Amino acid sequence: MKSSYKSIIIYIVLALVLIFGMAYMLSTMSTEEDDTEYSEIMRYFDNLEVSEFTFDLNSGELTYKLKDASEADEAQTYTVPNVSLFVSEVLGSEDASNYRRLYDAENPDDPLEYDLIPISDNSFWLNLIPTLLMLGVMIFFFVWMMRNAGAGKMSGFGKTNAHKAPDSKKATFEDVAGADEEKEELREIVDFLKDNKKYNELGARIPKGVLLLGPPGTGKTLLARAVAGEAGVDFFSISGSDFVEMFVGVGASRVRDLFEQAKKNAPAIIFIDEIDAVGRQRGSGIGGGHDEREQTLNQLLVEMDGFEDNDSVIVMAATNRSDVLDPALLRPGRFDRQILVGYPDVKGREEILKVHTRKKSLAPDVDLKVIAQTTVGFTGAELENLVNEAALLSARKNRKAIVNEDFEEAAIKVVAGPEKKSRVVTEQEKRLTAYHEGGHAICTYYCETQDKVHHVTIIPRGQAGGFTMSLPEKDKSYVSKKEMYENIVVLLGGRVAEKLVLDDISTGASNDLERATSTARNMVTRYGFSDNLGPVVYGRGEHEVFLGRDYSSTPSYSENVAAEIDNEIRNIVETAFEDCEEILKSHMDKLERIAQYLMKHEKIDGDDFEKLMNGEISVDGEPLEVVENLAEVIETEQSESLEQEAENSKEADADKE
Repeated sequence: MKSSYKSIIIYIVLALVLIFGMAYMLSTMSTEEDDTEYSEIMRYFDNLEVSEFTFDLNSGELTYKLKDASEADEAQTYTVPNVSLFVSEVLGSEDASNYRRLYDAENPDDPLEYDLIPISDNSFWLNLIPTLLMLGVMIFFFVWMMRNAGAGKMSGFGKTNAHKAPDSKKATFEDVAGADEEKEELREIVDFLKDNKKYNELGARIPKGVLLLGPPGTGKTLLARAVAGEAGVDFFSISGSDFVEMFVGVGASRVRDLFEQAKKNAPAIIFIDEIDAVGRQRGSGIGGGHDEREQTLNQLLVEMDGFEDNDSVIVMAATNRSDVLDPALLRPGRFDRQILVGYPDVKGREEILKVHTRKKSLAPDVDLKVIAQTTVGFTGAELENLVNEAALLSARKNRKAIVNEDFEEAAIKVVAGPEKKSRVVTEQEKRLTAYHEGGHAICTYYCETQDKVHHVTIIPRGQAGGFTMSLPEKDKSYVSKKEMYENIVVLLGGRVAEKLVLDDISTGASNDLERATSTARNMVTRYGFSDNLGPVVYGRGEHEVFLGRDYSSTPSYSENVAAEIDNEIRNIVETAFEDCEEILKSHMDKLERIAQYLMKHEKIDGDDFEKLMNGEISVDGEPLEVVENLAEVIETEQSESLEQEAENSKEADADKE
């Protein structure tokens, strides 16, 4: 901050000096207007129109009065631009005896009255001194700025932007939850940095580099900071994008400077976040591969495993795009160890929640184990955001502690966005949304591979007019063919419900159709789930264009196969549509019941949904005895509702009469 303030002050002072210098130079320069006025004054003298004048030979200031001026008029003042020229033209010389050129025409023997201030020999240098001083000051500030700011800036391009983490910001393994296996892998690095004697005695070589792989938000950076905190060594952190600049050779120079600093402070850890920005595979750029980024990568490869030893400097890096990294970067001797930091399991999520709720007040009804079970697929960063959102909701409602309701609302808010209760929704749109979400919920309930319904609402959230949310009860490592197929059935539930009940369809299912088509395409082209096309992968990965390889390439399959892929995708989606239609037709009574409940209450949670499907509660939410034939109950409720409406209309007609 001090250096930035210093630079700002320098620029301000320089600007002021330039402004004042230019103003002074402009003021001392003779302009066209000055030339015109000087010519006019000389004409007064030539025509003998000047009655009296006073001239200062040092400053060049001329005070004169014309003959035709009245006694009340004041004398006029003018600064002569060139004193020597004026003296030679008007006065003739510096000798008073030669001033006879100015005389009265009526009395030529009577000279004019004048007052002459003696001229000094150094008038020219006196006029030049301010200009020289101003130029000297400008040159001094320019040179000083170039030495302290400009030159330092230019020479600083090759210096690394790595930040040395202070001890107060270093973490430990206690701050990292839900990554027991990952911490165990890194303990060897910590032991080596603390005491490498036992490794050297056995001839063991500690990994020179550790690459942390995994999705965003899983705690890769936190793990690297924890290693430095546990080992008690210096921790230099930098982003991969900080190496690359518009100037050629800057990235390589910064890599050299980074390793030089780390060697001076050895043992030390260098952490490069988002290393894919600089470590992308060589030769993948457009127009050839010899660009600044590859120069930087080459220097990084040399520094990690070149002719010089870096035994006490360990390089750690993090990325979620390991597929784009150069193979030379991943070989043993550079990044010897690759650690996958994946999504936490249910036990890890519970530990993460404990870390983030350590300093927060929780109500007795909050069970972190239950919350961990209902947050499958959440990363550590998302769990931290969940806890923070719950705390904000609790504070908004002026509670003294965070209750379970706040966590449930926060989970839905994180997934789908906040409720938009202020949005005006017509009765027709409300009815359409109710049947649409009811169709999703019914299909989810009757597809055995699908997770239980957790929440259904027709209140707009985010970009959705409503949504059906189901949460997995267990962690899953794989997805079966039947589960993917039933995912498509559930996605089509909203469109099919609109078609069956409203005899029309809307644009509300556009996202559902997009996701269903994408799932079907993956089943055919990526996972080999098509019986007609066989267990073959068609096409390369979706990230190949990002690598720069497929700009001019052709598909890896023929046009006939492409047509077969399209037909197979269409068959999967159409078959799922028919199965979805059959499910909803078989349970139209329950679809009607769910839709009526949503239109009345706008949302329903998982427990009430189960009760409503089993006939344990009515549309009003009142408890009912469990009945075997739910259709009769719904028919009875509808008939009672019609009778009530008829009675109300009769009473209204009677009041009018």
